[in-house]
Amino acid sequence: MYAVIFKARFKASFLENSAQLNDAYSTTATRMRELATTKYGCLEFSACTEGAQEIAISYWPSQDHIKRWKQDEEHLVAQALGQNKWYESYQVQVVEVLREYSS
Repeated sequence: MYAVIFKARFKASFLENSAQLNDAYSTTATRMRELATTKYGCLEFSACTEGAQEIAISYWPSQDHIKRWKQDEEHLVAQALGQNKWYESYQVQVVEVLREYSS
């Protein structure tokens, strides 16, 4: 199993701007989560935001699933919006889950 860790810092203009911009972001994020889980095999998707920071972690069965997701046409549009409108900076890490513990 693999995890994709997405960390981003929102632009000040995004945080200060109208609810319309935030609604567009929320709608896009919801759609991306739906696509990832229903079309590309994402096993789990969690995200949280605190102030200007956002972190999202998604779990995938293989690197091929992740690559196909990254190349999805709608996802490419969302990536461009993130780079141009929403995020000051971002980082993506793809990691292999070696162990998992729970109770």
